[in-house]
Amino acid sequence: MRRRLHVVWILLFLLTISHQTTAHWWFMSQVYALGAKVMCNTIAGLVSFQRQLCRENPDVMVSIGKGAKLGIDECQFQFADQRWNCSTVDRDASLFGKVMRRASKETAFVYAISTAGVVHEVTRSCTLGELKECSCDNRRSGRSRKGFEWGGCSDNIAYGLNFAKAFVDAREVERDARALVNLHNNYVGRRAVKTNMLLDCKCHGVSGSCSVRTCWKTLPPFRIVGEHLKHKYENCLLVTVDQSGTQLTHPDFSYRRPSRDELVYLEESPDYCSINSNTGSLGTSGRECNRTEQGSGGCAVLCCGRGFNTIQVEEDYKCYCKFHWCCHVKCEKCRRTVDKHICKPPKSSEVNAFPVSTQKNRKVTHHRKGKKNRRKYRMRKNKKDRRNDVGK
Repeated sequence: MRRRLHVVWILLFLLTISHQTTAHWWFMSQVYALGAKVMCNTIAGLVSFQRQLCRENPDVMVSIGKGAKLGIDECQFQFADQRWNCSTVDRDASLFGKVMRRASKETAFVYAISTAGVVHEVTRSCTLGELKECSCDNRRSGRSRKGFEWGGCSDNIAYGLNFAKAFVDAREVERDARALVNLHNNYVGRRAVKTNMLLDCKCHGVSGSCSVRTCWKTLPPFRIVGEHLKHKYENCLLVTVDQSGTQLTHPDFSYRRPSRDELVYLEESPDYCSINSNTGSLGTSGRECNRTEQGSGGCAVLCCGRGFNTIQVEEDYKCYCKFHWCCHVKCEKCRRTVDKHICKPPKSSEVNAFPVSTQKNRKVTHHRKGKKNRRKYRMRKNKKDRRNDVGK
């Protein structure tokens, strides 16, 4: 609290002297630096080198946050109909803290898509002039091998790649097997943006003859990057570390090392059917499924054989749409009743609600109570028998 009050007083002091000096640029730089230091110190999960980059480049931190959100949104889109739907990943955890406990295929995808999101957003901000350290890339010039002329101003993918590598990879300080896998998947994510860069061109010539084409490189839509990495996820490679502990290799073939384009993982994935805090699984209970679908998203797969409940809900939809000249479509709002299918919870949810140790204690307690009651019954019976003997 005292530290925050101290910062406020300094800001008020700088504001009072800013009108009395002609060095306005100095005043703004001091306020900017002070704000950056406070901001970077309050972000949880940053390692020391990340805090240093944050203080030196506070404007880039906005793009990094947007990139993390972009990556997780795409992850949730790509896995919307899967048992694991990326719901266990926090929007900031992918860059500022631990993502998932198990080094599975899903974790590999999260690291790759999050890093790709940072590259995409930092590059975009750089091209738009939102970052003071960079701008669009106009280094390409002359005629290309494909016959077009390099021109315009390409998206500065080089700056996005370098900053994402420096910031995101700085978290892996341990250099163990998990760190090697994370670094590898970070690289795959960065490379996914670079390899999907698009060529945008403009034609020049008489009457649109396109005798001369001027072209430049632009970022791909992030959906293309997400689909690219989803394909890599489906062909993810199981790896381990070699004897030196410095390189990744196939567990059965020491000569089989992963390529730069392959996502890799260390541990097999859980089935994600039930809640499990050890694996980070939230289960599929309560998820909506498609009764007629046989594959992903279908009730048979998504509900893990537990079955589903059908409920009726009312929803709004657009109806009686008409085109009006010119140029819009006007629709009315109607209501309809639809069936929705919801996965049932596991039958053993009530039993599993207690920890194993507690269940054992309860069983032991019941056993002890029963034994104690039997002992009391025998004592009462013996007393009664003794009274009967005396009466005889």
